Amino acid sequence: MRKLLIFLLPLLLYTSCNRQQPRHIIGVSQCSADIWREKQNAEMRMETYLQEDIELRFAAAHDSDERQVQQIDSLVKTGIDLLIVAPNQVQTITPAIDKAYDSGIPVIVFERKTSSKKYTAFISADNYEMGRTMGEYIAKQMSGKGRVMEIMGLKGSSPAIERHKGFADALSHYPDIQLAATLQGDWTEESAVKATEQWLSQQSSLQPIDFVFAQNDRMAIGARRAAANSPLFTQQFSHTKYCGIDGLPGKDGGIQQVLDSVLDATYIYPTHGDQVLDLAVAILDGKPYDKEVMLKSALVTRDNASALLMQSEETMRQTEWLDQLHAKADSYLHELDTQRLLTLALTVIIVMVIVSAAFVVISMRRRHNLERQAFSLVTSPATTQAEIITPPAAKTEAATPATTNTETTSQDTTNNEEPTDAEAETGNQSDDSLPAQPSSTTGNKPEITDVTPEEQADIEAEADADSHFLERLRSHVQEEMSDTDFSVETLAAQMGMSRVQLYRKVKLLTGRTPVDIIRLSRLNRSKVLLAQEGTTISEVAYSIGFSSPSYFTKCFKDEFGILPGDIKKE
Repeated sequence: MRKLLIFLLPLLLYTSCNRQQPRHIIGVSQCSADIWREKQNAEMRMETYLQEDIELRFAAAHDSDERQVQQIDSLVKTGIDLLIVAPNQVQTITPAIDKAYDSGIPVIVFERKTSSKKYTAFISADNYEMGRTMGEYIAKQMSGKGRVMEIMGLKGSSPAIERHKGFADALSHYPDIQLAATLQGDWTEESAVKATEQWLSQQSSLQPIDFVFAQNDRMAIGARRAAANSPLFTQQFSHTKYCGIDGLPGKDGGIQQVLDSVLDATYIYPTHGDQVLDLAVAILDGKPYDKEVMLKSALVTRDNASALLMQSEETMRQTEWLDQLHAKADSYLHELDTQRLLTLALTVIIVMVIVSAAFVVISMRRRHNLERQAFSLVTSPATTQAEIITPPAAKTEAATPATTNTETTSQDTTNNEEPTDAEAETGNQSDDSLPAQPSSTTGNKPEITDVTPEEQADIEAEADADSHFLERLRSHVQEEMSDTDFSVETLAAQMGMSRVQLYRKVKLLTGRTPVDIIRLSRLNRSKVLLAQEGTTISEVAYSIGFSSPSYFTKCFKDEFGILPGDIKKE
């Protein structure tokens, strides 16, 4: 039984904990947390619905170089299969990416470059082309002359560097356009507000700004807000137009801002988290892939903003619907897994209960059989089969065996009382007057010749009654033997007989006295109990009705010739 439990319990524990392991684990290190990156993360998660067994682990550095380095190291230590990373700055994050790459982990650098070539693939839109296109658009809107202001993204980041270079190259073809200022932001709206206000506070002239190009939509909104609060607004910004990059859909996205005339134009900077994840899976599955992947993007103006917004909103609606559908499917699958686990657990418990019950039943049957065998040995008559069918006179002599087992030594006064001399004499006299009784322990009814069928039926009925009597006797002795107060008087009362009647009947059928039956039954049961693991001699002695272990040991030695401890050793 113990071995079965040792087998079943780990099986249940293994089944409950052994959920399906993902085929690939991909770490995603985002340099910041904003609406653009949230959209990209959502697209990656959505793409996992189409891929098989992909686990994504996200980390956002919130524009902190130190935090992103720590997060990259942490993702690598968790055992990812591939790293997707958008570096916060080129120089500071490169060593952490190189370390991951050198450890054998494929690396996809997306949206922002590093100063190293230690990466597996690079995927992004063309930031230089975005800056150049916005410069061309602004120049045409200004008819090739006027004043512009640029607000750059995070210093040292590759998109900021490349967008500025593209913008400057475009304006270089228009000598009548003056780049009045290049301010430094960090991609946030507040950074643009602060940079614009600081620049305005330093201006002594009142020359107007025709266009503000911010390297993302949030900074363009920030610059517009700062200008609106400036005392110089009427002179410098009353006719200023603002352009940005990102072109996100949604209520506060750049496309809606163009429709609302808050921005004059924006440029869609595609997130395409689905393509990023597809590239990652292709690398992990050993499929062909391009080392350099450029994503398509587009300029958004009032002419196409409405159509683009409608298309984007429909895509977002479908995405949200699919996400909800997948969430429901996940919920159903989770419930199914729970039901399966509960079913398995219940099955294991039922099996364990059945096996335990079977084990208990088998043990009880074995113990019951051993006790019956032991009692049969106790109640075996001293006479032989041939002697049973002898005449009554001979039976009387045979029913008085000279066995030493009938004489108990130093028995407990309450448990092992011998009948008085008068009772013994009465019992012996009664034995002489009774006809020979068949023994129930011989296993066969005696065949008596020269008797009529009626006499034979009476003999068999008497034998059955004797067998029933001995079975009742055994049952009472086995049930009560653990009681130290159990005596011959108690047994006689339970059998519905007087002490003398019980003595005569038991002596006639077994050749032993009731005291012998009780004592030997206890000693034979002790042999069964001593053979079990985990029992002590004292526990066995008390459990079978002996008042002390020392007296039990003495009786055991007198009866079997060995000590109880010898049984334990065997």
